[in-house]
Amino acid sequence: MLATPAAEEFNALKEALAQALRRSDALAGELRMVRAERDLLQERLKQSMRKLFAARSEAGSAQQRDLFFNEAEALGAASEPAASDGREDDTQEVRAHQRVPRGRKPLDAALPREVVRHELPESERVCPHDGAALVEIGVETSELLDIIPQQVRVIRHERVKYACPCCDGGLRLASKPAQIIPKGLFSEGLLAWVIASKYCDGLPLYRQTALLARFGGDLARNTLAASVVRVGREVQPIINVLRDHLLDSPLIHGDETHVQVLKETGKSAQSKSYMWVQTTPCSGVQGAGPPIRLFGYAPSRSTAAAQILYAGVREGSVLMTDGYAVYDAIAQTHGLVHLGCWAHCRRGFHEALQALPKNARGPEQLAARFLALIAQLYAVESRAREHRLPPKELLDQRQQHSVPVLGQIEALLLANVHAVLPGSLLGKALHYLASQWTKLALYVTDGAYPIDNNACENSIRPFVIGRRNWLFSDTVAGAQASANLYSLLQTCAANGVDGYAYLRALLSALPMAKTADDYEALLPWRIELPSR
Repeated sequence: MLATPAAEEFNALKEALAQALRRSDALAGELRMVRAERDLLQERLKQSMRKLFAARSEAGSAQQRDLFFNEAEALGAASEPAASDGREDDTQEVRAHQRVPRGRKPLDAALPREVVRHELPESERVCPHDGAALVEIGVETSELLDIIPQQVRVIRHERVKYACPCCDGGLRLASKPAQIIPKGLFSEGLLAWVIASKYCDGLPLYRQTALLARFGGDLARNTLAASVVRVGREVQPIINVLRDHLLDSPLIHGDETHVQVLKETGKSAQSKSYMWVQTTPCSGVQGAGPPIRLFGYAPSRSTAAAQILYAGVREGSVLMTDGYAVYDAIAQTHGLVHLGCWAHCRRGFHEALQALPKNARGPEQLAARFLALIAQLYAVESRAREHRLPPKELLDQRQQHSVPVLGQIEALLLANVHAVLPGSLLGKALHYLASQWTKLALYVTDGAYPIDNNACENSIRPFVIGRRNWLFSDTVAGAQASANLYSLLQTCAANGVDGYAYLRALLSALPMAKTADDYEALLPWRIELPSR
């Protein structure tokens, strides 16, 4: 039966409608993709803007921000001189506890004192009532903190020559102490000051040369830089002993950060090299020994570079790192217990929440729910630190309080990991949590295991702050010297040892050290420092 014109027209219209619907569906799908890409780009833009201009801390309040702008007023109002005589009337009610107002902090008793006496003139030491001579009955004291600016001086060594007056064979010359840099221009004290100023205070060498010039020390920056690099090389035996102690520790924290080296074979000046950081805990782990902070330079962030730094690590020890995959290979190769970092995990959810508009950051948001649960994990750790619980008691607390919270986090993760756009900040945070879950949950099995890698990240902070000032290393030798010197000074800081005093003592004693025991005696927690 032949189709009528009306039927043909109807079929054509039907086909056109079907094509239009297909085109509409395709455009709708394309629009969804474009909107998703737009949202991702907006999210990344906001994240970049926050990194550039927002506060670096992951926690803060408006009151804290105001304090930075009104510091003089706030601190001035709160710092009025006061002294407590211990009476109950001097207490103030502060929420759930009472606080006794503190007086001015006394000046360090170990500081040298210069006494300036103020006496009445002879003509005024007469009693206005009966004319009798006044006698001293005591003094009223007050103290001011003063500073003596840097004094640049020259130490002139005179080696006395001796000769026999009766013959030509009795010539003798007095010896002088060996120097860390033979025939060098700088004393151990100056070298220690320059190194501590750069690596503790972040003061670049060009600023130091200008500062020294103001006090008469007109030095070339290149000469100073070469001396610092030489010292960094000469302390290598001490670094080797520290590394032996670190690799024998039952717990090691690991992390890395980038550094720019201008003159490196096979690499452009703009390319990134890396400073790897390894630390041991300050306390709480049996057999860990004194805390150690080691920096190691490597041209890359590869597994091969990491294998060199972890070669010789004790089998079965614990490694705490972030989720960088190279550390998985290290743990597998050396049979290490590998822990994940909850602070790094939390950071992902914090960034996802901060990417939302302020009026949308409510507790019902998925990122906020994860943050609230992670906060409960940290509350257990905070209470344990407050009460100084030993590892066994901390383990009991974790099993009782942290394990149920981990169960809630895992359930929330499984319910949402496939429902969020993978490329979004929240999607990345969920993916990180899922990929690291086994390592993240492991810390509750031992009270000596840390919950995060913050100890190591805090050790990197002085390097990152210093990098903002000196920006780059000129040569590989300079980067390696910086790694050694940062290692010494950060290990000093971790052990409560003054970095300048340690360096001064070390550089004086190191030329005489010959044996392993000699080098062991020069470690920051063993060396004998002169009293201040």
